[in-house]
Amino acid sequence: MEHLPGFRDFFPEPLPQGEAWSAAVREHIFGRWQTVARRYGFQFYDGPPVEPLELYTAKSGEEIVGQLYNFVDKGGRAVSLRPEMTPTVARMVAARERHYKKPLKWYSIPQLFRYERQQKGRLREHFQLNADIFGEADTAADAELIALLIDLLRAFGLTADDFVIRLSSRNAWQDFYQRRGNDPAKAYDFFQIVDKLERADPVQSDIKLREHGFTLDELRAFIQGGEPTDELRRVLDNLAARGLADFVKIDYTVIRGLAYYTGVVYEAFDRHGKFRAIAGGGRYDQLVKLVSGGQVDMPAAGFAMGDVVLTELLKDRAKLPTFGERLDAYVLVEDETRRAASLGLVQRLRDAGFVVDLPLTPMKPDKQFKRAQEAGAVHTLCVLPESVVRIKRLATRAETTLPLEGVIPHLQANGN
Repeated sequence: MEHLPGFRDFFPEPLPQGEAWSAAVREHIFGRWQTVARRYGFQFYDGPPVEPLELYTAKSGEEIVGQLYNFVDKGGRAVSLRPEMTPTVARMVAARERHYKKPLKWYSIPQLFRYERQQKGRLREHFQLNADIFGEADTAADAELIALLIDLLRAFGLTADDFVIRLSSRNAWQDFYQRRGNDPAKAYDFFQIVDKLERADPVQSDIKLREHGFTLDELRAFIQGGEPTDELRRVLDNLAARGLADFVKIDYTVIRGLAYYTGVVYEAFDRHGKFRAIAGGGRYDQLVKLVSGGQVDMPAAGFAMGDVVLTELLKDRAKLPTFGERLDAYVLVEDETRRAASLGLVQRLRDAGFVVDLPLTPMKPDKQFKRAQEAGAVHTLCVLPESVVRIKRLATRAETTLPLEGVIPHLQANGN
């Protein structure tokens, strides 16, 4: 039986032939995400994988239903697997924001689901880092998030030669749209055209733009002008003070397709142009108010980074470490009469924090030794009579014999 199209199995290393997704790579990515987010003072949160369908249609309209894994549950409720995390965290903040001091700096690593056409870098499920700041309207929050995004990518060994943060402003686009006296309520349709500009047929884009009173040439001139607004200048100055100016540039082709963005927006891109956006985000000051039915009005900003494109990028740049089993020690049971003593040693080592394995059932000594090598063990240990332990370092074949109480200090001093 196969997994569903667009979904993934994550196998331990070494990967079976034909399998592309490594549980070790996923664990590596999650670990770096968590470490850097905590370094920035972000706290972890999570929410349910199933939400009321209304949570998504309220902000995106009924047309989003075609992209969702939605159904009516046994209680007669219209629900959906979560396609994104921002509505969930906005709902949570709206419900409990009085409990926390502002600003809130939260992160999560949810698995998300969208029923859409599969393509390179986009599946029907993926894991995603979400990082958000609530309760701070100043652009310092936007700069803090962009700095976090840069440092997250740098944590994988990527440099300014590998990626760039393309910075833009929905406010700048809103002002541009309204110069012709256009209805602000219709701006989202215009934003959708701009968002697809780099991927769509230029002739069709020009036709659609003329319905809003613009030409494609006018849009291109605005984009190429690239003058930062005051809010973007403040973000750039903030990042420059951190020494991160080389990682960002103004690029008005970025507008972000989601309706709820209200200010600074940005996307991270591979500088070689081989992949779709690595991450994206921006300010969404109206979403908490929308989700709470107007009861809570709180500024917010955040970004998301998915695991699919990031994994492809890290493979392409050879930035993934070599994965495989690694044991601090493999305990050989060469004499079954000493299995109980060997089990006691294994437990003491594990209690001390060492990664240790042993044969679960009787096995020939040569097969045990081969298993230790295959598992990448640094040492083999063998309990001898009178509570003495033989320790062998596999890399050098050097052996030493110590009393039981000397094993842990010896491994602590010679573990690498």
